[in-house]
Amino acid sequence: MNLALPVPSAHYKSPSQRARVATEPWVAANLFCSACSSPRLRSHKSGTPARDFQCPSCMEHYELKSKKSTFGRSIVDGAYATMIERVRANETPNFLGLLYDENAWCVRDLFLIPRFAVSISAIHQRNPTRVTGRKEPWVGCTILLELIPPEARIPVVLEGRACPPIQVRRAYRKFLPLKDVNPVSRGWKLDVLFVIHSLGKKEFSVDDIHSAKYLFERLHPANRHIRAKIRQQLQVLRDLGLLRFLGNGRYRLT
Repeated sequence: MNLALPVPSAHYKSPSQRARVATEPWVAANLFCSACSSPRLRSHKSGTPARDFQCPSCMEHYELKSKKSTFGRSIVDGAYATMIERVRANETPNFLGLLYDENAWCVRDLFLIPRFAVSISAIHQRNPTRVTGRKEPWVGCTILLELIPPEARIPVVLEGRACPPIQVRRAYRKFLPLKDVNPVSRGWKLDVLFVIHSLGKKEFSVDDIHSAKYLFERLHPANRHIRAKIRQQLQVLRDLGLLRFLGNGRYRLT
């Protein structure tokens, strides 16, 4: 993998344009599919909503987000309604977060978020904005990285060094059990996984998860049986192989 980016032509003045013409060709020339053995991704036609690249073999979709500064707690994305529709239809793309060095024009870091790891809870609606020429305000969204399980932020390039494709694909396959789960139910599972990771320990008890009841009440205000739902999701995560039941109300992350 060549981490050098093509240097944008001087006639591109906008920072976003310069980033786009440097990073998108780089992905098409260097990046592999994480879902199969394909060594390449192909570019979508410009303007395709919420999709930038597609694997020519397994047809998985990818969306690229590039920044010259460190990614914070969220990623700014496109139209809120479009993204929610894609999550509910199980058509969310895999997300690529690329951090580049504008002086050296090279890739510093790149992470991948599998599409199965993005729930409705992680899609935050932004305030409407009035755009010239539009009759109605435009409503965008952000993806809250803090509501995505840490292991779902898979390194592809880390501190200027490319990670082996086999390592990236192995990490991606950990989330395949969630692929065929209903997107709404998947949201509950990912929210429970997020709380588990926030505990900062491999082994935990059901009571540890119940202590975050306030968070589940905020994320799922229509549910009136939070504790029962938590117990159910722990059992499902166990059946999916993401948790191991130790007995006496205790679990361990696998």
